Amino acid sequence: MPRRALIEKRPWLLASLVAGIGYFFIAGSALPDLYEWAIKGAGAAFLAAYALSRHAGRDATQIAAVMAFGALGDVLIELDIVWGALAFLAGHLIAVQLYWRHRRASLSGSQQALALALVLLVPLIAFQLPADRAGAPGVAFYALGLAAMAASAWTSTFPRYRVGLGAVMFVISDLLIFARLGALAESVVPGLLIWPLYYFGQFLICTGVVGELRTRSTPQ
Repeated sequence: MPRRALIEKRPWLLASLVAGIGYFFIAGSALPDLYEWAIKGAGAAFLAAYALSRHAGRDATQIAAVMAFGALGDVLIELDIVWGALAFLAGHLIAVQLYWRHRRASLSGSQQALALALVLLVPLIAFQLPADRAGAPGVAFYALGLAAMAASAWTSTFPRYRVGLGAVMFVISDLLIFARLGALAESVVPGLLIWPLYYFGQFLICTGVVGELRTRSTPQ
């Protein structure tokens, strides 16, 4: 990789990785909440900056907006889960529009089946998970947007095993959050997996989209 590319590319990704990995180890520590929340939001915020610095145009701006709403959701969810969910949902809707604009012209049967399974099963599973049944419809509503994001990512022309996989990791992370409100309330599993699945899912999504955009814009 040319030296100039290293200088341009590494700072934002490195800052994101430091914040994203660092948050896993400082979450729930004695660090003041404001500092902890800032580090938490910085992981996705630096990905937004990376997207804007690496590619110009509508698509890069949209994936940057997705990451920015993710960063906002990361912080707001610490204050109020509903406001956090709304921020994430806004990001999902922007992502759906981006992926739909870059949808594949044709899909194999297995690709169609997985996309359909995501749209149908994710909201259904999410609805079953919270112990507080009064909140279950809201969880399912949010999960529908989450599922649409993942399905459209999987069926887009962006790299499936980066962008599509990252979106599925995001789905699993959120389902674990909902499970922690119910059956897995006493389990250590959500605490170990939610953040790594979410952060590295976002990382794969952002770098996958930006990398593909740069490849397409490079003269062959």
